[in-house]
Amino acid sequence: MYDPTRLAALVAVAETGSITRAAAHLGYTAPALSQQLAKLEREAGATLLVRHHRGARLTAAGELLAGRARRVLDELDQARHELAQLAGLSGGRLRVGTFTTAGVHLLPPVLSAFRRAHPDVELAVTEYEPPGGIAAVTAGEVDLALTHTYEPAVADPPPPGVTVEPLLVEELVLATAVGHRLSEGSGRLPVAELAGRPLISSAPAHPPRRGVESALAAAGATPAVVCESPGYALVCALVSAGLGVAVVPEMVASLSSTALAVRRLEPAEFRRTISVAHRGDRATAAAATLLALLRSGFGRAAVL
Repeated sequence: MYDPTRLAALVAVAETGSITRAAAHLGYTAPALSQQLAKLEREAGATLLVRHHRGARLTAAGELLAGRARRVLDELDQARHELAQLAGLSGGRLRVGTFTTAGVHLLPPVLSAFRRAHPDVELAVTEYEPPGGIAAVTAGEVDLALTHTYEPAVADPPPPGVTVEPLLVEELVLATAVGHRLSEGSGRLPVAELAGRPLISSAPAHPPRRGVESALAAAGATPAVVCESPGYALVCALVSAGLGVAVVPEMVASLSSTALAVRRLEPAEFRRTISVAHRGDRATAAAATLLALLRSGFGRAAVL
């Protein structure tokens, strides 16, 4: 039997013509999506796609399987819709919290799938900078919330009655301007090489990032530009303009609207974990349904 998640990955590549765009649509990192497609090819016993400099195209075997996959996925969506009706999900309201990166790049396709299956449930989305989403779940302001933590750091335990469930782990990578000397080479760059380099510090007072900033400082990386913003768009723009380098989540670097070069770091201990905060067994039917979609869509670790 074929995994529906992998079938959805193949269909997304067929529709977007690109592994990178398909990954963004489905909430994967590109390496994780490639892994899923490689597993599907092994299951099928055939080459399903060919990569080229402008993206990827499906082979004849890939087109055949994608056509069948669309029908299978449509049937599964219909089944979810009918099961939801049986469960009483024909009305009510679902309140979701998110942070910027997840809200822009990860949450929309999951909410789209939820809306297709449960069109009568009213959706409300509120943005919270972590760890604000956890507090909002605790206070009953939202039914569940996407949040994140960084390593190295010490995460606070969740409040009583709230479960924080990891969904996706991604590396923090070095982002530089295109052509920067530190971007040269295919191997990992020792963090010590950042000593004395102009560094764009990403909101050093922001609680989730204090551990990362402290570890960089211990390696001798001192800020040349302090960016007092929890969002990464400004950081990436400053990096692209050549004002310094920055350590950012892999997803942020790969989806940046400005041109960047990326290199992995050594040791590979700099990470961001994206999680969902929810009320466990006390979750509403709508929240439990969205939680299941989040698990199926995000329930895998990025390639580390």
